[in-house]
Amino acid sequence: MKDIKKLLERATRPQKISVELHRFYVGKVEIVPKCRISSYDDFSIWYTPGVASACMEIHKFKDASFDLTNRGNIVAVVSDGTRVLGLGNIGPEAAMPVMEGKAILYKYLGGVDAFPVCLATTDADEIIRAVKYMEPSFGGINLEDIEQPKCFYILDRLRKEMEIPVWHDDQQGTATVTLAGLINALKIVKKKIDKVRVTMLGAGAANIAIARLLFKGGVDPSKTIMLDSKGTLHKGREDLKEKYKEKWEMCQITNEMQVVGGLPEALEGADVLIAMSTPGPDIVKKEWIKKMNKDAIVFACANPVPEIWPWEAKEGGARIMATGRSDFPNQINNSLGFPGIFRGVLDVKGRTITDDMCVEAAYALAEYAQKKGISENYIIPKMSEWKAYVEEAVRVALKAIKDGVARVKLSKEELYERAESMMKRARKEVSLFMKTGLIKKSPSGLDI
Repeated sequence: MKDIKKLLERATRPQKISVELHRFYVGKVEIVPKCRISSYDDFSIWYTPGVASACMEIHKFKDASFDLTNRGNIVAVVSDGTRVLGLGNIGPEAAMPVMEGKAILYKYLGGVDAFPVCLATTDADEIIRAVKYMEPSFGGINLEDIEQPKCFYILDRLRKEMEIPVWHDDQQGTATVTLAGLINALKIVKKKIDKVRVTMLGAGAANIAIARLLFKGGVDPSKTIMLDSKGTLHKGREDLKEKYKEKWEMCQITNEMQVVGGLPEALEGADVLIAMSTPGPDIVKKEWIKKMNKDAIVFACANPVPEIWPWEAKEGGARIMATGRSDFPNQINNSLGFPGIFRGVLDVKGRTITDDMCVEAAYALAEYAQKKGISENYIIPKMSEWKAYVEEAVRVALKAIKDGVARVKLSKEELYERAESMMKRARKEVSLFMKTGLIKKSPSGLDI
């Protein structure tokens, strides 16, 4: 009982001190120069009159903006605040702390500059228009925390209509990292990816995208059961036909046994549970985990609290347990995907991020963990293992070149050197700012 109490205290501590720390630092990101400024005369180069030469180079050849400005290393993190974490529609202003958090992860983990852009519209076509207007200023777009079903429409349109990579992290990012974790979890329990029965709790943007990538990675759709708030998806769910075409598509290709009911029924004989639903705990009961096959795999990834606490899932018979949190083993979290993936695609000035590039990223993460030695409590690299991001970036960049969506071609060695250099630089900058006091130490008692 004491151990569980300690675990709960540790799990709830970040929420308790977060507001004070955000207020102390007044947010988490700022812009600093990357060029040398030795005297005021230097501004004649960086600004007028010297800057005119750079402007005219870009005027002659538009893509020169990737070389003469920071465009090629900057991503816009765009949200309308309609589905923020597990908090729901809390608006664009309230979404800003999350978007700033995303920006520091991009920088610290991938060496990618990112800027939060929260829009004062929830209209899908207006969001598309706003993002397209921003294209000349960015090397990539990260869509974030946008409600379904419009998030699918927005992503599909922008991927088709823009010449820079557009990525919805709640879809592609979550899917990539989930596939990576599943590859190694199945390796440990000695089950084949095309044979396992998978139950997916939640039919939002995350799980729809995860399902699509899992199917591309080898999972059999017919052996998969997906659930939304009304129960299992099956061919009789006519209520989904008009409004939710993505869910309706899943009704047609999954659930070969046409199981009707809720999660207890869907977990009967399942090998894997992937939950991306309502923050818990107690959304998933340990009694239901007992209905699963031996050596069950449970990914309970709701934030900020998983659908079931890890120790309860283990008591229910799960052999491998993963969550979306960094304070438990096996973090299935987008932060392992987007920094490395964007590092790779930006380094080759990519035009898009394909599903095949996401699968390649998943295998890069899985194989990195395999080299370290996978176990029940280590199925995927930790955020602190920064070399995993380097290998992920290189694999993604090489795949972009192979698939013909890269503007430049670099060797494996060149890509590795660039990714490693950018990632090292980002961490050194933060370390230097902390040592010199430019980033102040927070008040005693607030540090985690």
